[in-house]
Amino acid sequence: MARWLRPLVGALLLLEGAAALSFLHHRYEELVQALFRVQSQCPYVTRIYSIGRSVEGRHLYVLEFSDYPGIHEPLEPEFKYVGNMHGNEVLGRELLLQLSEFLCEEYRRGNERITRLIHDTRIHIMPSMNPDGYEVAAKQGPDSNGYLTGRNNANGVDLNRNFPDLNTLMYYSREISGPNHHIPLPDNWKSQVEPETLAVIQWISSYNFVLSANLHGGAVVANYPYDKSQDQRFRSHRRTVNTPTPDDKLFQKLAKTYSYAHSWMHRGWNCGDYFADGITNGASWYSLSKGMQDFNYLYTNCFEITLELSCNKFPPEEDLERQWMANREALVAFIEEVHQGIKGMVSDENNNGIAGAVISVQGISHDITSGDMGDYFRLLLPGTYTVTASADGYQPLTVTTTVGPAAPSLVHFQLKQEVVRKPVERKASGTRMSNKALQKKVVPRATRRGTQR
Repeated sequence: MARWLRPLVGALLLLEGAAALSFLHHRYEELVQALFRVQSQCPYVTRIYSIGRSVEGRHLYVLEFSDYPGIHEPLEPEFKYVGNMHGNEVLGRELLLQLSEFLCEEYRRGNERITRLIHDTRIHIMPSMNPDGYEVAAKQGPDSNGYLTGRNNANGVDLNRNFPDLNTLMYYSREISGPNHHIPLPDNWKSQVEPETLAVIQWISSYNFVLSANLHGGAVVANYPYDKSQDQRFRSHRRTVNTPTPDDKLFQKLAKTYSYAHSWMHRGWNCGDYFADGITNGASWYSLSKGMQDFNYLYTNCFEITLELSCNKFPPEEDLERQWMANREALVAFIEEVHQGIKGMVSDENNNGIAGAVISVQGISHDITSGDMGDYFRLLLPGTYTVTASADGYQPLTVTTTVGPAAPSLVHFQLKQEVVRKPVERKASGTRMSNKALQKKVVPRATRRGTQR
């Protein structure tokens, strides 16, 4: 099917029996009520949980959709949306509430596409990562909201500049042929992050997320890693150096999936800026340090992009319905992207799952690992790949597999235990470094101004 037809077909599937939704701004108490209302309407496929509290004590709630809420099913991928990281960028918050109501209503109606999505995917939706900042912005309202009013958390910290800086460690590690995946955190990282950031890091460490997007405002573009360029030694209004990840082509495809399913993002001209296809490499736009999407890629198995969804950070209520219709198909289509590439089980000779097994793809210098049950998910573009699974104490196994354009290919690995020979003294590997060794080369942060994600 032609690429331009897919959003149209998907949109037609969603139009069948689409529910009437309320298009209002939701303060914290109203947001909580909306989430629990969805949970009460779809109790068998939803669960609400809190990952922690904000500085001022507000819960960071997540609404989960799954045919078995609260349970990870082997070979079922985990997906997440995070909204309102910047408190005054509110459209993402409202879109995720609308999406939650929509998924519930369409599931109840028997919509085949939505039913399949919920049965085959464990979806986690966090409408607000920064509820304290939102309350500050909401007091000003859409008409008089300042560009930065409510952006930061209650401690005045920008949460998208608050994650451990793993990019600098990765750039140094790359110079010595070290890893650029699952980079260890600095020893003192907990003392350097805000409560909201700490809660998110613990959250993404507890779930084996595969794909994610965080929703922002102030522009209209799908932004993908890396956000931070390697050269931070100079200051200017904008630093624009394209800084691709080893999965650059895949990230471009993920970003285009959203932009082309969106009503106008793909056109490129929005908010006085032009982005070809409605997408951009983060550092090519401007370099950002300690951001969340790079942290996901460098610390976990999760591939995350940043969605800038509106020129107006706090759009008026009368614009919310138009924005929902523009984003509805894109929000659903992007979740479906979690079902591509390869997936499978890594087990021992007794069919016991092996957690933490490393899955390497020849030609792509970024590995992922298996989850607690031994299942793994590796997003890949269509093509033929040589894939190796390895784990401590086992002989590595390499296979060649072909990935198609539709469902993921199922590739299982059964590893044999290594034959134990007489002990030998092993020298320290040059590809793994201690936190202290990596941190010795950390370059001081550069100051930046201008447009901010």
